[in-house]
Amino acid sequence: MTSTPTPSAAAAAPTTSSGAPRVAIRRRRRPTTPYLLLLPAVAILLVGLGYPVYWQVVTSLQQFGLMQQFGAPPTFVGLDNYVRIFTDDRLWAVVARSIAFCLVNAFLTVAIGLGLALLMRAVHSGVRIVLQVVLLLAWATPLVAAVTVFRWLFDYRTGVVNWLLVELGFEGYAGYAWLAQPLTFFGVATIVIVWMSVPFVAMSIYAGLTQVSEEVLEAARLDGAGPTQILWRILLPLVRPVLAIVLLLQIIWDLRVFAQIRLLQDAGAPVAETNLLGNFIYELGIGSQDFSGAAAVSIFVLLLTVLLSAPYVRSLMKEDAV
Repeated sequence: MTSTPTPSAAAAAPTTSSGAPRVAIRRRRRPTTPYLLLLPAVAILLVGLGYPVYWQVVTSLQQFGLMQQFGAPPTFVGLDNYVRIFTDDRLWAVVARSIAFCLVNAFLTVAIGLGLALLMRAVHSGVRIVLQVVLLLAWATPLVAAVTVFRWLFDYRTGVVNWLLVELGFEGYAGYAWLAQPLTFFGVATIVIVWMSVPFVAMSIYAGLTQVSEEVLEAARLDGAGPTQILWRILLPLVRPVLAIVLLLQIIWDLRVFAQIRLLQDAGAPVAETNLLGNFIYELGIGSQDFSGAAAVSIFVLLLTVLLSAPYVRSLMKEDAV
């Protein structure tokens, strides 16, 4: 036998506008343990990344040169360093050169990496393993060793490239100095940077392609889709997040490139005409002892990196929200 609620209990129970009893919804408490576990990592990141940025900001607002390196107190000058640097025509020439070089290298690297990833997906497993080993060897080559090899290849006296071109009938390339001309210098630099960056991009995109279901591709073939349609309508849309991430990383890395350009400049290149932002900062700080000006340009490079990365980060966040 069931008991019926008393009139007083029924009257006390909350109801909706239709007269039905309202069900109380209890909010689930979020656990605090994951946030506590993240605190040490966040603290290390703030110290490791935040302090250098703080030091750069403070230095960019001071007069900090060679005397301050030997203990003289720095003088606060406000925004004078930014005004001095940003009114220098050399900076804007370097900025335009760096952005163009960055975008060309990033898109070229992703395009070649995509082609190699598609090739690895299409070939036999034995050929795929050989390709992957070759890519990993190229990726694992130390930077200085790789640039040194390319300097030998393009040497104007004993370089293999000039010898091969002359043997093919291009007599004008006998003794041609590739690294002495800005245009051919950046051509060689592009070859070096793309050669070293393609393995990471190709392996990342190939990992994304392996997640594409074979049933989806087989269904598309049964519907009459050709290889081109499968590539543009199925494969590329499905690996678009991977493409966006590797392109974003390449833009960031290629904008901050320094060592490859510096090592190639040591072979006799015109420094003023081949400097990128990283090398320009090096010339200001180490070459001219203008550490405050170098700090101001460093802050500008940080803001420029955020500006170039913002559209891709925004698109990634929109995709995650869907």
